[in-house]
Amino acid sequence: MRTRPLKVALLGCGVVGSEVARIMTTDAADLAARIGAPVELVGVAVRRAGRARAGVPEHLITTDAEALVNRGDIDVVIEVVGGIEPSKHLILSAFANGASVVSANKALLAKDGAELHAAAAKAGVDLYYEAAVAGAIPLLRPLRESLAGDKVNRVLGIVNGTTNFIMDKMDSTGAGYSEALEEATALGYAEADPTADVEGFDAAAKAAILAGIAFHTKVTAADVYREGITEVTAADIASAKEMGCVVKLLAICERAADGESVTARVHPAMLPLSHPLASVREAYNAVFVEAEAAGRLMFYGPGAGGAPTASAVLGDLVAVCRNKVNGTTGPGDSVYTQLPAKPMDQVITRYHVSLDVDDRAGVLAQVASVFAEHGVSIDTVRQQGRDGDASLVVVTHRATDAALSATVDKLRALDSVRDVASIMRVEGE
Repeated sequence: MRTRPLKVALLGCGVVGSEVARIMTTDAADLAARIGAPVELVGVAVRRAGRARAGVPEHLITTDAEALVNRGDIDVVIEVVGGIEPSKHLILSAFANGASVVSANKALLAKDGAELHAAAAKAGVDLYYEAAVAGAIPLLRPLRESLAGDKVNRVLGIVNGTTNFIMDKMDSTGAGYSEALEEATALGYAEADPTADVEGFDAAAKAAILAGIAFHTKVTAADVYREGITEVTAADIASAKEMGCVVKLLAICERAADGESVTARVHPAMLPLSHPLASVREAYNAVFVEAEAAGRLMFYGPGAGGAPTASAVLGDLVAVCRNKVNGTTGPGDSVYTQLPAKPMDQVITRYHVSLDVDDRAGVLAQVASVFAEHGVSIDTVRQQGRDGDASLVVVTHRATDAALSATVDKLRALDSVRDVASIMRVEGE
């Protein structure tokens, strides 16, 4: 075994960073045996010093992250700060000083992943980020390495634990959105400001990373269509139940049938109970991968939290340290297809549309004619009258999102339609 320790700098010492530091200390002998060399945590950069951090020796704490990554003797930098800056600058500085980087920064990778990969390749070092998507679930490395000889056509997943917890509580208890969010916050699943989760920004960043790796093309967060869950109602959940479905916030990445483009989108959708993702409960994550030779694969597990995310970070740490010991690097950015991202209006999908209409003869025919006018075929219709009003639920066959959207706009203009109560896509069939 190599005797000189590999020196590791840790940027960030919050929930994930403190767990990484703890495991590096308590499991130092095992990590050394697996790597073939000892690893030494030589510095921990934090925003504010003077606070006790369990398991982290005080002499390692610094508020000067810039000086830490520019020491010149650091072998690996672990970045768990998050955000775009100063994280991007610090990572680029680490590369310039010959250090490999392990990151959990989904937002940065979804925005500037191509630039970071290019900088790592130029410096001859590694950039690993398993922890950026789905926490402890081994997902990115199987996509990048195990399926490297296959052709992935679709990735469908629940990649945000907060929203899955909320949707699950609405489904299992009948709670409204606000009530379910309040419970998620009380249990620590939702942040004080839950916008990144409930509006789909977190899942969209992860979808961009997944699509880029799966389809070997450049996809950024700006290419991902995004809707959150704030408009999902108890009525939507109940309607899904009547159809034998559940509502989930899904990240969906697809290769077009002609192979000339890709799509990446995040939005709530009704999912049949028969689909494996329908049974994913609480704050768990799961990702369903469809490949030509391997068929259908599912990855499931805790998608967030200090210990699960630290597990993924440390797995990457072992991998990049092994590469350092062997004088090599792992697989870099495999971008060669340059497939454009297709806009949402061209995506083929199905709709569930709930309408409040006048309860009189001829209304159903009016509604059906609007669907026909836009070339959207109706799969099922369910109608229920109540005191002069009626609830009309239409589920369509597959059509372009543009055609479905135009249909809904025309329905809103009908005198007989009092309200378009809800619109939701149907996936997984």
